[in-house]
Amino acid sequence: MPKNQLKDQLTRALADYDNLRKRTEVEKAVWMKLAKQELLVKLLPVVDALETAQKHLSDSGLELVLEEVKKVFDSEGMVEIETKGEFDENLHEAIDIESGGKKNMIAEVLQKGYKFSDGEVIRHAKVRVYK
Repeated sequence: MPKNQLKDQLTRALADYDNLRKRTEVEKAVWMKLAKQELLVKLLPVVDALETAQKHLSDSGLELVLEEVKKVFDSEGMVEIETKGEFDENLHEAIDIESGGKKNMIAEVLQKGYKFSDGEVIRHAKVRVYK
């Protein structure tokens, strides 16, 4: 086999390997993001239960735990969805309708919603809306 042909094959093999390495790194980042999201979603019911307990107990230790969990959420780019003001179907889920207030405004939050800082909604906020 001529020397130039071997050199071309080696160059192509190295380029293929480099492309494989880059593609693998991208896929790994995607899988890591999905795994992180899945874990955070699984933690939300636990946080809901702790917040409900805190409302009834007003315990300082429980408050510290909730603050630490929220720090982890912040560090992972997860933020609570704003629930003051007008109803937004992209962020909120209307569970009930209430009369008496300004139309299409949020009357009450029934369950907090969360999203990532890039805008991807993890869980819509469940709200009661004025009709």
